[in-house]
Amino acid sequence: MEPIVPIENAKVFFDGIFSEPRLCHPEGVAVGKGGDLWCGGENGEIYRIAADGSGIELVASTKGFTLGLAFDLDYNLYTCDLKHRAVFKLNARNRDVELFSEGGDDGRMRIPNYPVVDAQRNCLYVSDSYHPVRRGPGVWRIDLDSGQSNLWYGRNLRFANGMALSPDSKWLYVAETFDRKVSKIPILGDGKAGEAEVVVQKIDRLPDGLAFDVEGNLYVACYEPARVYRVSPDNHIELLIEDLDAHTLCHPTNCAFRGTELFTSNLGRWHITHFDTGKLGLELL
Repeated sequence: MEPIVPIENAKVFFDGIFSEPRLCHPEGVAVGKGGDLWCGGENGEIYRIAADGSGIELVASTKGFTLGLAFDLDYNLYTCDLKHRAVFKLNARNRDVELFSEGGDDGRMRIPNYPVVDAQRNCLYVSDSYHPVRRGPGVWRIDLDSGQSNLWYGRNLRFANGMALSPDSKWLYVAETFDRKVSKIPILGDGKAGEAEVVVQKIDRLPDGLAFDVEGNLYVACYEPARVYRVSPDNHIELLIEDLDAHTLCHPTNCAFRGTELFTSNLGRWHITHFDTGKLGLELL
């Protein structure tokens, strides 16, 4: 399968190997107000990168390990933290970071990995990767006002990772990394979860991050090998871009749209990559 976008078309948006502060192996990436980029670091850092890529700012830190990030409508930022096994909230007004959720009556999160804001239902979905080898639950749901948490999808998944809400907000798509597939979970009328269905399973190795464009195409960033797939609404799979040298794209994890540009974090290096997809990304806010 030949890639649609040549790797030469992908560029380093911001190189943080020698920046001050240094960009430490970003896992999560999100587009903020005004088009700036937000990402995390291996010591719990929460960074803001200028919209034109001209500079980086360390906004806050959990002293943990920051994974996925997501903004709500008020531009509060939610971050998953591997070390603390929790979700933190960065207040948009004063930039204070506070513990938001560690789980609920169903127990504690094990590996909270990626958050998705559902503005229509005023909640946050958080994937729990559970264990690299063993299957387990699942996806948590957290009320954005109260912070009250419950295990929303309690059935087994295989390392639930990146997620994306479908354009019609009726399905939550979940990358099951070590099963090499993407599943979708129906969001029922009462807000509860239906049974997961497999939608993508013919991709090579390790899917990680997910994003949608306005036409309903799903973008799947793969941690290994370094590539991004595009999957049409009728499940036709295209290889969008691939880096055989794992340099410009190096273990891409999460991905996020700004216009037609797709930004990827690179857990294997110190930079953020971007390239034009030719499709308008779905706005998350």
